[in-house]
Amino acid sequence: MKGLFKPKPLTPVELVHHIRELLTYTCPNPDIRETKRQDKVRELVRLIHEMKIVLYGDDMSEPHEDACAKLTQEFFKEDILRLLIVHLPHLDPGSRQDITHVLANLQRQRVHGHYVASEYLEQNTDLLDLLVPGYDDPETAISFGAILRDCIRHQVVAKYILESDHMKTFFRYQHDPNFDISSDAAATFKELLTRHKSTVAEYLDNNYDWAICSQFFMEYNVLLESSNYITRRNAIKLLGAMLLDRSNTAVMVRYVSSLENMRILMNLLRDSNKTIQLQAFHVFKLFPANQNKPQEIVNVLVANRSKLLRFLSEFTLEKADEQFEADKAEVMNEIASLVPKCETCESSKQCDGLNC
Repeated sequence: MKGLFKPKPLTPVELVHHIRELLTYTCPNPDIRETKRQDKVRELVRLIHEMKIVLYGDDMSEPHEDACAKLTQEFFKEDILRLLIVHLPHLDPGSRQDITHVLANLQRQRVHGHYVASEYLEQNTDLLDLLVPGYDDPETAISFGAILRDCIRHQVVAKYILESDHMKTFFRYQHDPNFDISSDAAATFKELLTRHKSTVAEYLDNNYDWAICSQFFMEYNVLLESSNYITRRNAIKLLGAMLLDRSNTAVMVRYVSSLENMRILMNLLRDSNKTIQLQAFHVFKLFPANQNKPQEIVNVLVANRSKLLRFLSEFTLEKADEQFEADKAEVMNEIASLVPKCETCESSKQCDGLNC
């Protein structure tokens, strides 16, 4: 009679407990026969897929709210996220993909009005110290990146990473010669700096040293000057999104008061790629528009006035864009009306403001 009947489906709680037990078999162990270990791993893969069906449903059924809630509670109660992160490198690519789908769903599950994942991560921020270095391994970088972005949905996670040394490593990852790693790291970096606007504004404002260019923007300028087109494009687009967001107004005003920042944007206006030129323009226009421009910025704009006006007059888009044309006209008028001056000359007409 054996094999005539299908085994009774595991409850969500049983499913979690079985997965917890089976995860220990992902690593080779001299004390366990290899054939037995492989059988256990195959069973683990099956149960991970079953957990995905509980959360997403399949062709036969829709996910059940009560089952999803029980699975979510037990999953985080039993610390399965930690175990999956630890054992992820030992699983095959298909299983890793199933795991990222499962975790993406669990991050969004609300039980009794609460995000269980958020409460769990607040008590286990050390897991982020395991996730971020996942970019160091090309085999698992994409999986760890996907999990990390879903964790960043929770404000407590974004705050932790922003205030940690991990911010420095994100700049390094975006320079990685492996395109998949650099692109995925850029996507995570963008999520980190745009998801929770008030948290990001507080971070930037608290960490911008106005006596000298802050470490954050020093590192960011390196991205803007990268020899890699994709890195430059991603960086200038994200910079525009940050500075033009109302929550970052204080940071934007300070950013556009830096001559070094403006020089970098002026160079990007000359980029060979039209997309980068356009994104650079949307940031550069903030410098002339600043009503409290430092005199050194005024002087540089005046010194380059003819070149800038000629460039802007010839700078057009393939498709008509009234807002772009209006912004461009405003920038050109502002630059044309600037008057240089320096402390050593009595009249602004006596010099160009640069040579005294």
